[in-house]
Amino acid sequence: MTVLQSFSILLAIAALCAWVNYRWVKLPAAIGVMSVSLILSLVLLILEWLGVFTAAHAARFVESFDFQDLVLHGMLAFLLFAGGLTVTLDDLRSQRGAVALLSSVGVIVGAAITGFLFWISLSWVGIEIPFIVALLFGAITSPTDAVAILGILRKVGVPKSLELKLVGESLFNDGIGVVVFLAISSFAFGTGLAPAQLVTTLALEVLGGAALGAALGWVAFQMIKAVDEYVVEILITLTLAAGGYSLAEALHVSAPICVVIAGLIIGNHGRSLAMSDTTRDHIDTFWELVDELLNVVLFVLVGLEVLTLTFNGNYVIAGLLAICAMVISRFISTWSAVTALRPFRSFSPHVVKILTWGGLRGGISVALALSLPPGETRELLLVCTYIVVLFSVLVQGITLPALLRFSGKYPV
Repeated sequence: MTVLQSFSILLAIAALCAWVNYRWVKLPAAIGVMSVSLILSLVLLILEWLGVFTAAHAARFVESFDFQDLVLHGMLAFLLFAGGLTVTLDDLRSQRGAVALLSSVGVIVGAAITGFLFWISLSWVGIEIPFIVALLFGAITSPTDAVAILGILRKVGVPKSLELKLVGESLFNDGIGVVVFLAISSFAFGTGLAPAQLVTTLALEVLGGAALGAALGWVAFQMIKAVDEYVVEILITLTLAAGGYSLAEALHVSAPICVVIAGLIIGNHGRSLAMSDTTRDHIDTFWELVDELLNVVLFVLVGLEVLTLTFNGNYVIAGLLAICAMVISRFISTWSAVTALRPFRSFSPHVVKILTWGGLRGGISVALALSLPPGETRELLLVCTYIVVLFSVLVQGITLPALLRFSGKYPV
Protein backbone atom coordinates (compact mmCIF):
# COMPACT_ATOMS: atom_id res chain seq x y z
CA MET A 1 0.00 0.00 0.00
CA THR A 2 1.44 3.39 -0.99
CA VAL A 3 1.72 6.33 1.39
CA LEU A 4 -1.02 8.16 -0.52
CA GLN A 5 -3.34 5.16 -0.27
CA SER A 6 -2.72 4.83 3.48
CA PHE A 7 -3.40 8.51 4.11
CA SER A 8 -6.46 8.40 1.88
CA ILE A 9 -7.92 5.58 3.99
CA LEU A 10 -7.03 7.41 7.20
CA LEU A 11 -8.63 10.64 5.97
CA ALA A 12 -11.74 8.70 4.89
CA ILE A 13 -12.02 7.18 8.39
CA ALA A 14 -11.48 10.62 9.96
CA ALA A 15 -14.15 12.18 7.72
CA LEU A 16 -16.59 9.38 8.55
CA CYS A 17 -15.99 9.72 12.29
CA ALA A 18 -16.37 13.51 12.10
CA TRP A 19 -19.59 13.15 10.10
CA VAL A 20 -21.08 10.59 12.49
CA ASN A 21 -20.15 12.76 15.45
CA TYR A 22 -21.70 15.87 13.88
CA ARG A 23 -24.91 14.12 12.87
CA TRP A 24 -25.60 11.94 15.91
CA VAL A 25 -23.04 11.95 18.71
CA LYS A 26 -22.75 15.76 18.92
CA LEU A 27 -19.74 15.89 21.22
CA PRO A 28 -16.92 18.43 20.82
CA ALA A 29 -14.94 17.48 17.72
CA ALA A 30 -11.86 15.90 19.34
CA ILE A 31 -13.84 13.94 21.94
CA GLY A 32 -16.48 12.91 19.41
CA VAL A 33 -14.17 11.58 16.69
CA MET A 34 -12.12 9.69 19.26
CA SER A 35 -15.32 8.12 20.65
CA VAL A 36 -16.52 7.08 17.19
CA SER A 37 -13.12 5.69 16.14
CA LEU A 38 -12.89 3.76 19.41
CA ILE A 39 -16.35 2.28 18.83
CA LEU A 40 -15.27 1.35 15.30
CA SER A 41 -12.20 -0.41 16.73
CA LEU A 42 -14.30 -2.30 19.27
CA VAL A 43 -16.74 -3.37 16.54
CA LEU A 44 -13.83 -4.79 14.53
CA LEU A 45 -12.59 -6.69 17.59
CA ILE A 46 -16.08 -8.11 18.20
CA LEU A 47 -16.34 -9.17 14.55
CA GLU A 48 -12.98 -10.94 14.91
CA TRP A 49 -14.26 -12.71 18.04
CA LEU A 50 -17.30 -13.83 16.02
CA GLY A 51 -15.05 -15.11 13.24
CA VAL A 52 -16.38 -12.63 10.67
CA PHE A 53 -13.33 -10.39 10.36
CA THR A 54 -9.58 -10.54 11.05
CA ALA A 55 -8.71 -7.45 13.10
CA ALA A 56 -4.99 -8.11 12.51
CA HIS A 57 -5.37 -6.55 9.05
CA ALA A 58 -6.70 -3.33 10.58
CA ALA A 59 -4.00 -3.43 13.27
CA ARG A 60 -1.29 -3.66 10.61
CA PHE A 61 -2.82 -0.67 8.85
CA VAL A 62 -2.73 1.38 12.08
CA GLU A 63 0.83 0.26 12.77
CA SER A 64 1.87 1.42 9.29
CA PHE A 65 1.59 4.94 10.70
CA ASP A 66 4.51 5.62 13.03
CA PHE A 67 2.32 7.30 15.65
CA GLN A 68 5.24 8.41 17.78
CA ASP A 69 7.13 9.92 14.84
CA LEU A 70 3.97 11.37 13.32
CA VAL A 71 3.03 13.20 16.54
CA LEU A 72 6.33 14.13 18.18
CA HIS A 73 8.18 14.96 14.96
CA GLY A 74 5.32 16.14 12.78
CA MET A 75 1.88 17.16 14.02
CA LEU A 76 3.12 18.72 17.25
CA ALA A 77 5.00 21.45 15.39
CA PHE A 78 1.85 22.70 13.67
CA LEU A 79 -0.52 22.15 16.60
CA LEU A 80 1.63 24.11 19.04
CA PHE A 81 2.35 26.88 16.54
CA ALA A 82 -1.37 27.22 15.84
CA GLY A 83 -2.03 27.34 19.59
CA GLY A 84 0.57 30.05 20.14
CA LEU A 85 -0.83 32.02 17.22
CA THR A 86 -4.23 32.41 18.91
CA VAL A 87 -3.10 33.44 22.40
CA THR A 88 -2.91 37.16 23.19
CA LEU A 89 0.25 38.09 25.08
CA ASP A 90 -1.55 40.67 27.23
CA ASP A 91 -4.04 38.01 28.35
CA LEU A 92 -1.24 35.51 28.91
CA ARG A 93 0.71 38.01 31.02
CA SER A 94 -2.27 38.38 33.31
CA GLN A 95 -2.05 34.64 34.05
CA ARG A 96 1.73 34.31 33.82
CA GLY A 97 2.18 33.20 37.44
CA ALA A 98 -0.34 30.37 37.25
CA VAL A 99 0.75 29.29 33.76
CA ALA A 100 4.45 29.34 34.72
CA LEU A 101 3.90 27.29 37.89
CA LEU A 102 1.52 24.78 36.33
CA SER A 103 3.62 24.22 33.22
CA SER A 104 6.99 23.92 34.96
CA VAL A 105 6.96 23.04 38.67
CA GLY A 106 3.49 21.54 38.25
CA VAL A 107 4.71 19.18 35.53
CA ILE A 108 7.75 18.04 37.51
CA VAL A 109 5.86 17.66 40.80
CA GLY A 110 2.93 16.01 39.05
CA ALA A 111 5.22 13.51 37.31
CA ALA A 112 6.94 12.67 40.61
CA ILE A 113 3.69 12.22 42.55
CA THR A 114 2.08 10.18 39.75
CA GLY A 115 5.13 7.95 39.55
CA PHE A 116 5.28 7.42 43.31
CA LEU A 117 1.56 6.64 43.62
CA PHE A 118 1.69 4.36 40.57
CA TRP A 119 4.68 2.46 42.02
CA ILE A 120 3.09 2.08 45.46
CA SER A 121 -0.33 1.02 44.14
CA LEU A 122 1.13 -1.57 41.76
CA SER A 123 3.13 -3.13 44.61
CA TRP A 124 -0.10 -3.52 46.59
CA VAL A 125 -1.57 -5.75 43.86
CA GLY A 126 1.64 -7.72 43.31
CA ILE A 127 2.95 -5.96 40.21
CA GLU A 128 6.58 -5.05 40.77
CA ILE A 129 8.32 -2.44 38.62
CA PRO A 130 11.46 -0.36 39.29
CA PHE A 131 10.77 3.04 40.82
CA ILE A 132 12.48 4.80 37.91
CA VAL A 133 10.03 3.11 35.51
CA ALA A 134 7.13 4.41 37.59
CA LEU A 135 8.63 7.90 37.42
CA LEU A 136 8.90 7.47 33.66
CA PHE A 137 5.17 6.76 33.55
CA GLY A 138 4.59 9.94 35.56
CA ALA A 139 6.56 11.89 32.95
CA ILE A 140 4.63 10.27 30.08
CA THR A 141 1.29 11.37 31.53
CA SER A 142 2.45 14.81 32.68
CA PRO A 143 1.65 16.91 29.54
CA THR A 144 -1.95 18.10 29.39
CA ASP A 145 -3.92 18.56 26.17
CA ALA A 146 -6.37 21.45 26.22
CA VAL A 147 -7.61 20.87 22.66
CA ALA A 148 -10.25 18.34 23.60
CA ILE A 149 -11.63 20.50 26.41
CA LEU A 150 -11.39 23.94 24.81
CA GLY A 151 -14.67 23.64 22.91
CA ILE A 152 -16.50 22.69 26.12
CA LEU A 153 -15.01 25.59 28.07
CA ARG A 154 -16.03 28.14 25.45
CA LYS A 155 -19.51 26.67 25.05
CA VAL A 156 -20.10 26.62 28.79
CA GLY A 157 -18.80 30.16 29.17
CA VAL A 158 -16.13 29.87 31.85
CA PRO A 159 -14.17 33.02 32.71
CA LYS A 160 -11.45 33.96 30.24
CA SER A 161 -8.87 33.74 33.01
CA LEU A 162 -9.69 30.07 33.64
CA GLU A 163 -9.58 29.26 29.94
CA LEU A 164 -6.18 30.96 29.64
CA LYS A 165 -4.77 28.92 32.53
CA LEU A 166 -5.68 25.65 30.83
CA VAL A 167 -4.60 26.71 27.34
CA GLY A 168 -1.41 28.46 28.46
CA GLU A 169 -0.42 25.53 30.64
CA SER A 170 -1.01 23.10 27.77
CA LEU A 171 1.09 25.13 25.33
CA PHE A 172 4.13 25.25 27.57
CA ASN A 173 3.94 22.00 29.51
CA ASP A 174 4.28 19.94 26.34
CA GLY A 175 7.84 21.19 25.99
CA ILE A 176 8.65 20.76 29.68
CA GLY A 177 6.99 17.34 29.78
CA VAL A 178 8.94 16.03 26.79
CA VAL A 179 12.23 17.26 28.30
CA VAL A 180 11.41 15.64 31.65
CA PHE A 181 10.48 12.41 29.87
CA LEU A 182 13.76 12.32 27.95
CA ALA A 183 15.74 13.00 31.14
CA ILE A 184 14.05 10.23 33.14
CA SER A 185 14.20 7.75 30.25
CA SER A 186 17.96 8.29 30.14
CA PHE A 187 18.12 7.08 33.76
CA ALA A 188 15.67 4.24 33.17
CA PHE A 189 17.69 2.81 30.30
CA GLY A 190 21.17 3.25 31.70
CA THR A 191 22.44 6.52 30.22
CA GLY A 192 21.57 8.81 33.09
CA LEU A 193 23.30 12.11 33.79
CA ALA A 194 24.53 13.36 37.14
CA PRO A 195 21.94 15.53 38.94
CA ALA A 196 23.86 18.75 38.24
CA GLN A 197 24.19 17.82 34.57
CA LEU A 198 20.50 16.97 34.43
CA VAL A 199 19.43 20.37 35.79
CA THR A 200 21.80 22.13 33.39
CA THR A 201 20.53 20.11 30.44
CA LEU A 202 16.89 20.82 31.31
CA ALA A 203 17.58 24.55 31.65
CA LEU A 204 19.54 24.72 28.39
CA GLU A 205 16.85 22.85 26.46
CA VAL A 206 14.02 25.04 27.76
CA LEU A 207 15.84 28.39 27.59
CA GLY A 208 17.52 27.45 24.31
CA GLY A 209 14.17 26.57 22.77
CA ALA A 210 12.66 29.87 23.93
CA ALA A 211 15.62 31.88 22.60
CA LEU A 212 15.57 30.10 19.24
CA GLY A 213 11.82 30.58 18.93
CA ALA A 214 12.15 34.29 19.69
CA ALA A 215 14.95 34.72 17.13
CA LEU A 216 13.13 32.82 14.38
CA GLY A 217 9.88 34.59 15.19
CA TRP A 218 11.60 37.97 14.87
CA VAL A 219 13.11 37.03 11.48
CA ALA A 220 9.73 35.81 10.22
CA PHE A 221 8.08 38.99 11.57
CA GLN A 222 10.52 41.15 9.59
CA MET A 223 9.89 39.12 6.43
CA ILE A 224 6.11 39.37 6.80
CA LYS A 225 6.36 43.09 7.49
CA ALA A 226 8.20 43.61 4.18
CA VAL A 227 5.43 42.12 1.99
CA ASP A 228 1.67 42.37 1.60
CA GLU A 229 0.68 39.09 -0.03
CA TYR A 230 -1.16 36.62 2.14
CA VAL A 231 -0.02 33.54 0.17
CA VAL A 232 3.64 34.45 0.81
CA GLU A 233 2.93 35.28 4.45
CA ILE A 234 1.11 31.98 5.06
CA LEU A 235 4.07 30.19 3.48
CA ILE A 236 6.44 32.00 5.85
CA THR A 237 4.39 30.90 8.88
CA LEU A 238 4.34 27.30 7.63
CA THR A 239 8.10 27.37 7.19
CA LEU A 240 8.50 28.90 10.64
CA ALA A 241 6.49 26.12 12.28
CA ALA A 242 8.04 23.18 10.41
CA GLY A 243 11.55 24.57 9.97
CA GLY A 244 11.78 26.00 13.47
CA TYR A 245 10.74 22.69 15.03
CA SER A 246 13.23 20.75 12.90
CA LEU A 247 16.07 23.19 13.62
CA ALA A 248 15.37 23.05 17.36
CA GLU A 249 15.53 19.25 17.30
CA ALA A 250 18.82 19.39 15.38
CA LEU A 251 20.26 21.83 17.95
CA HIS A 252 18.96 19.69 20.87
CA VAL A 253 16.81 22.42 22.38
CA SER A 254 13.10 22.19 23.16
CA ALA A 255 11.31 22.17 19.83
CA PRO A 256 7.79 22.50 21.35
CA ILE A 257 8.75 25.63 23.30
CA CYS A 258 10.51 27.03 20.22
CA VAL A 259 7.38 26.91 18.04
CA VAL A 260 5.10 28.16 20.82
CA ILE A 261 7.28 31.26 21.31
CA ALA A 262 7.48 31.79 17.55
CA GLY A 263 3.70 31.46 17.28
CA LEU A 264 3.16 33.97 20.08
CA ILE A 265 5.40 36.53 18.32
CA ILE A 266 3.66 36.15 14.96
CA GLY A 267 0.22 35.99 16.55
CA ASN A 268 0.76 39.21 18.49
CA HIS A 269 3.44 41.51 17.02
CA GLY A 270 3.04 40.07 13.53
CA ARG A 271 -0.73 40.31 13.61
CA SER A 272 -0.83 43.91 14.85
CA LEU A 273 2.26 45.42 13.20
CA ALA A 274 3.00 43.46 10.03
CA MET A 275 -0.27 42.18 8.55
CA SER A 276 -3.10 43.75 6.63
CA ASP A 277 -6.70 42.92 7.53
CA THR A 278 -6.89 40.57 4.52
CA THR A 279 -3.74 38.71 5.58
CA ARG A 280 -4.96 38.39 9.17
CA ASP A 281 -8.25 36.88 8.00
CA HIS A 282 -6.53 34.39 5.70
CA ILE A 283 -3.88 33.37 8.24
CA ASP A 284 -6.47 32.92 10.98
CA THR A 285 -8.67 30.79 8.69
CA PHE A 286 -5.74 28.74 7.40
CA TRP A 287 -4.28 27.91 10.81
CA GLU A 288 -7.68 27.24 12.35
CA LEU A 289 -8.32 24.72 9.57
CA VAL A 290 -4.87 23.12 10.02
CA ASP A 291 -5.47 22.88 13.77
CA GLU A 292 -8.90 21.29 13.39
CA LEU A 293 -7.82 18.81 10.71
CA LEU A 294 -4.72 17.64 12.55
CA ASN A 295 -6.63 17.22 15.80
CA VAL A 296 -9.34 15.16 14.09
CA VAL A 297 -6.72 12.88 12.51
CA LEU A 298 -4.77 12.65 15.79
CA PHE A 299 -7.77 11.64 17.89
CA VAL A 300 -8.98 9.19 15.25
CA LEU A 301 -5.57 7.51 15.41
CA VAL A 302 -5.77 7.42 19.22
CA GLY A 303 -9.12 5.64 18.95
CA LEU A 304 -7.79 3.14 16.39
CA GLU A 305 -4.63 2.47 18.41
CA VAL A 306 -6.60 0.05 20.63
CA LEU A 307 -6.32 -2.48 17.77
CA THR A 308 -2.54 -2.68 18.26
CA LEU A 309 -2.45 -3.10 22.06
CA THR A 310 -2.25 -6.26 24.13
CA PHE A 311 -4.61 -6.20 27.10
CA ASN A 312 -4.56 -8.64 30.02
CA GLY A 313 -5.94 -8.62 33.53
CA ASN A 314 -2.79 -7.22 35.16
CA TYR A 315 -2.47 -4.46 32.59
CA VAL A 316 -6.10 -3.39 33.05
CA ILE A 317 -5.73 -3.33 36.83
CA ALA A 318 -2.53 -1.30 36.47
CA GLY A 319 -4.33 1.09 34.12
CA LEU A 320 -7.16 1.67 36.60
CA LEU A 321 -4.63 2.34 39.35
CA ALA A 322 -2.83 4.70 36.99
CA ILE A 323 -6.03 6.72 36.57
CA CYS A 324 -6.26 7.19 40.33
CA ALA A 325 -2.58 8.19 40.53
CA MET A 326 -2.99 10.70 37.69
CA VAL A 327 -6.10 12.39 39.15
CA ILE A 328 -4.68 12.59 42.68
CA SER A 329 -1.34 14.00 41.51
CA ARG A 330 -3.11 16.52 39.27
CA PHE A 331 -5.16 17.71 42.23
CA ILE A 332 -2.12 18.03 44.48
CA SER A 333 0.01 19.90 41.93
CA THR A 334 -2.87 22.22 40.96
CA TRP A 335 -3.83 22.91 44.58
CA SER A 336 -0.21 23.64 45.44
CA ALA A 337 0.20 26.13 42.58
CA VAL A 338 -3.06 27.93 43.35
CA THR A 339 -2.31 28.03 47.10
CA ALA A 340 1.14 29.50 46.45
CA LEU A 341 -0.36 32.29 44.32
CA ARG A 342 -3.45 33.11 46.43
CA PRO A 343 -1.66 35.80 48.52
CA PHE A 344 -0.85 37.70 45.33
CA ARG A 345 -4.01 37.35 43.22
CA SER A 346 -7.60 36.15 43.19
CA PHE A 347 -8.90 33.05 41.41
CA SER A 348 -12.19 32.00 39.82
CA PRO A 349 -14.54 29.94 42.01
CA HIS A 350 -13.77 26.20 42.16
CA VAL A 351 -10.60 26.76 40.13
CA VAL A 352 -8.74 23.78 41.63
CA LYS A 353 -11.57 21.35 40.90
CA ILE A 354 -11.96 22.58 37.33
CA LEU A 355 -8.22 22.67 36.57
CA THR A 356 -7.88 19.18 38.04
CA TRP A 357 -10.73 17.67 36.03
CA GLY A 358 -9.98 19.76 32.93
CA GLY A 359 -6.32 18.72 32.71
CA LEU A 360 -6.83 16.15 29.97
CA ARG A 361 -4.15 13.84 28.66
CA GLY A 362 -4.03 13.21 24.91
CA GLY A 363 -2.06 11.98 21.93
CA ILE A 364 1.29 13.30 23.14
CA SER A 365 1.23 10.89 26.10
CA VAL A 366 0.49 7.96 23.78
CA ALA A 367 3.29 9.05 21.45
CA LEU A 368 5.78 9.23 24.34
CA ALA A 369 4.81 5.74 25.51
CA LEU A 370 5.21 4.40 21.97
CA SER A 371 8.74 5.82 21.83
CA LEU A 372 9.94 3.47 24.60
CA PRO A 373 12.20 0.57 23.58
CA PRO A 374 10.42 -2.76 22.99
CA GLY A 375 9.84 -5.03 25.95
CA GLU A 376 7.41 -5.90 28.73
CA THR A 377 7.92 -2.53 30.40
CA ARG A 378 6.89 -0.74 27.22
CA GLU A 379 3.73 -2.85 26.90
CA LEU A 380 2.70 -2.19 30.50
CA LEU A 381 3.30 1.56 30.32
CA LEU A 382 1.70 1.83 26.88
CA VAL A 383 -1.52 0.09 27.96
CA CYS A 384 -1.65 2.14 31.20
CA THR A 385 -1.09 5.36 29.26
CA TYR A 386 -3.82 4.43 26.78
CA ILE A 387 -6.29 3.69 29.57
CA VAL A 388 -5.44 7.02 31.24
CA VAL A 389 -5.94 8.91 27.96
CA LEU A 390 -9.28 7.17 27.30
CA PHE A 391 -10.50 8.01 30.79
CA SER A 392 -9.19 11.54 30.55
CA VAL A 393 -10.80 12.40 27.22
CA LEU A 394 -13.99 10.37 27.39
CA VAL A 395 -14.87 10.57 31.10
CA GLN A 396 -13.32 13.84 32.26
CA GLY A 397 -14.03 15.65 29.00
CA ILE A 398 -17.66 14.57 28.79
CA THR A 399 -18.46 15.12 32.47
CA LEU A 400 -16.79 18.52 32.87
CA PRO A 401 -20.03 20.42 32.02
CA ALA A 402 -21.76 18.50 34.83
CA LEU A 403 -18.98 19.55 37.21
CA LEU A 404 -19.40 23.16 36.15
CA ARG A 405 -23.17 22.88 36.58
CA PHE A 406 -22.71 21.33 40.01
CA SER A 407 -20.44 24.19 41.02
CA GLY A 408 -23.36 26.51 40.25
CA LYS A 409 -21.18 29.36 38.97
CA TYR A 410 -21.20 29.00 35.17
CA PRO A 411 -24.04 28.79 32.64
CA VAL A 412 -24.39 25.47 30.82
